[in-house]
Amino acid sequence: MALIVQKYGGTSMGSIDRIKNVAKRVKRWHDNGHQIVVVVSAMSGETNRLIDLARQISSQPDPREYDQMVSTGEQVSISLLAMAIKELGVGAQSFTGRQVAIKTDSAHNKARIESIEDKNIREQLDAGNVVIVAGFQGIDEQGNATTLGRGGSDTTGVAIAAALGADECQIYTDVDGVYTTDPRVTSKAKKLEKITFEEMLEMASLGSKILQIRSVEFAGKYGVPLRVLSSFDEDNDGSFDQDFQDNVGTLITIDEGDNMEQAIISGIAFNRDEAKIVVRDVPDHPGIASAILSPIGRANIEIDMIVQNLSTNGMTDFSFTVNRSDMEKTMKVLNEEVKDEIGAKEVIGNSDVVKVSLVGVGMRSHAGVASLMFQTLAENNINIQMISTSEIKVSVLIQEQYLEKAVKSLHTAFGLDRVDGDTKVAGQ
Repeated sequence: MALIVQKYGGTSMGSIDRIKNVAKRVKRWHDNGHQIVVVVSAMSGETNRLIDLARQISSQPDPREYDQMVSTGEQVSISLLAMAIKELGVGAQSFTGRQVAIKTDSAHNKARIESIEDKNIREQLDAGNVVIVAGFQGIDEQGNATTLGRGGSDTTGVAIAAALGADECQIYTDVDGVYTTDPRVTSKAKKLEKITFEEMLEMASLGSKILQIRSVEFAGKYGVPLRVLSSFDEDNDGSFDQDFQDNVGTLITIDEGDNMEQAIISGIAFNRDEAKIVVRDVPDHPGIASAILSPIGRANIEIDMIVQNLSTNGMTDFSFTVNRSDMEKTMKVLNEEVKDEIGAKEVIGNSDVVKVSLVGVGMRSHAGVASLMFQTLAENNINIQMISTSEIKVSVLIQEQYLEKAVKSLHTAFGLDRVDGDTKVAGQ
């Protein structure tokens, strides 16, 4: 018997029929003798509906009241799922974040989990019941409802798994695992059997939307095995009756192992939400980077890639990237607070760019990854505008029109293309 935490997102809970399907899946696990805790999101579209109602009242809703309202979506989901499970003859009990209790700080709309009391959950598990917990929400020290931000149900699931010492935390979504890249870009993308927390964290931060970054961080910190599965695949429902060895979904683990070392590159991530900012002809002297970036930081704008050109006659160009949604705000800050102050010639913004990244723990022990990447892009006449690297990733900024061509060519160059019947980890 194992203790399993399963998380189902809004799409999986999107209709009564889908909720009934989740209930059937949960029953199969329970019937196999496992203790099951289920964390669910609000039904698909419900959170957006509630947010829209709030915006009709105020363009900037009171944070406390906002959390009080949007947290109700999950309360509906947990009750419906509990009812559906009971209709199948299995005992079930639902809990809100307050009832668990999931204690957070008081940062409304983006609260962080501080502790989880497991008493109520364990009592129900010991009684043989399935426990259903509302994701995305908690309670602060003053007893106020709080929410964890978009995708917060993933974090709730991982945090509960950590608190309970669960054997595995399964994230059910609308995809059947983590792929070497987005299958919508290349049909040759291959599902990975395993990927490390470190690689998954990089891929999540670089544009992969499968898991919320905070949930991966949490899982890595507390060593919670994560598995990504599809809630729509009835043939592979993740019933691990042989010590969790069935090849279903993608396991995210701290263990690299021999197989992981053979995979030089595990995946190719990309992010369309990039914008490039160039501050032209700035004086090249100590403190210039701070003079440019400090006002950006004060405006709560996150900066990604940074490049400063070589100096010519004491002047240089300073380039960096921000989220595309922050481009206009960044341009305004630079033009109003920075350009004249530092004597720059002009500020140029370009949103027609995309970041493409290679990710793999194998980079630690294999040289030549960057050179092969650059060579492949050059052979396809794709110009690199900016470069950034870390121990297990290489990222480049290119024109958005070349995204698909870049991903496909790199996928082939690094041996990631799927061979019919091949389900091995990329690079093996």
